[in-house]
Amino acid sequence: MNKAELVNAVASAADLSKADAGRAVDAVIGSITSVLQGGEQVSIIGFGTFSVKNRAARAGRNPRTGGSIWIEASNVPGFKAGKAFKEAVN
Repeated sequence: MNKAELVNAVASAADLSKADAGRAVDAVIGSITSVLQGGEQVSIIGFGTFSVKNRAARAGRNPRTGGSIWIEASNVPGFKAGKAFKEAVN
């Protein structure tokens, strides 16, 4: 499912126009992104938790040349599925 399909699913499930559903989806994604940029986490009970994880600097290998490279430390988004979500998928 891509974003357009998600907007269509939200529109039909919530009885909204596609434009309203698109704005709602964009608002949710934007809100989650803003909170994560602030270094906090977003917990949605029954679904899961979005958080920022620190990835340490490390030595890597260039797949094209095989030579060693240094990969800088970075922050990456993470998601841990909640119990109810895991059970629904299984």
